[in-house]
Amino acid sequence: MQNLTIGFIGGGNMARSLVGGLLNTGWPRDRICVSEPDEEKRDFFAHQMGVRAVARNEAAIEGADVVVLAVKPQVSRDMLLSAEQALQQQRPLVVSIVAGIRERDIQRWSGGGLAIVRAMPNTPALVGSGATGLYANELVDDEKRDVAESLLRAVGTTAWLGEEKMLDAVTALSGSGPAYFMYFMEALEEAANKHGLAADTARLLTLETCLGAAKLAINSDEDLRELRRRVTSPGGTTERAIEVMNEAKLPEILHRAFDAAVKKASELGEILGRD
Repeated sequence: MQNLTIGFIGGGNMARSLVGGLLNTGWPRDRICVSEPDEEKRDFFAHQMGVRAVARNEAAIEGADVVVLAVKPQVSRDMLLSAEQALQQQRPLVVSIVAGIRERDIQRWSGGGLAIVRAMPNTPALVGSGATGLYANELVDDEKRDVAESLLRAVGTTAWLGEEKMLDAVTALSGSGPAYFMYFMEALEEAANKHGLAADTARLLTLETCLGAAKLAINSDEDLRELRRRVTSPGGTTERAIEVMNEAKLPEILHRAFDAAVKKASELGEILGRD
């Protein structure tokens, strides 16, 4: 698989993390090319990461078996329209990590008939702990699915989705999710500060507690409800804290927030797909 050539369109943080992940898995540097209009970013890819960096998108598409779309959603239409001829000539597997841009719109703007995988990675991919939902159109065969999965697994875990609309739920879960947990940790840290813990101690214990809880869940076959029950001793401090959260209807608040995020993701997909 590492004899395939990958062209990245866009050299932002997510492209940088994917390139770094691929290199860490042993992907040959001469099999990676990044197109990026910003000269400083091109210099980083060329000199710090040792991969080919070019200014023109067509140069990254030419000869590529896989093309990764990693531009901002607002410029994706113009980028695809300008690259249509190159994409049609090369006909690579297209992996889009552009948030919100639907498969049908990628097809429409790139000339149609392309094997396309939409991927929704999240920001922890920047530290190799990403969680990515993947959707493949009908032109993506098993071999291409393996290629797309290998690409995203270089920066974390992956999960395939049977319907494209499920990417809106993935956006609300793993895409926006890191912010939810940061928000919760922020509140815990502030509460610990209020009760006299030093700022650095509160931060350390908050972060390590969150990390430890996630590790416990990952390494257990039990569901989250059962794991929580095991930590919640009858009549103890944890039980009292959870009672307060239930009194405040925290689960209902989280469901409403999730629903709102899914709805917004769907709305943005429609807006971004307009000509």
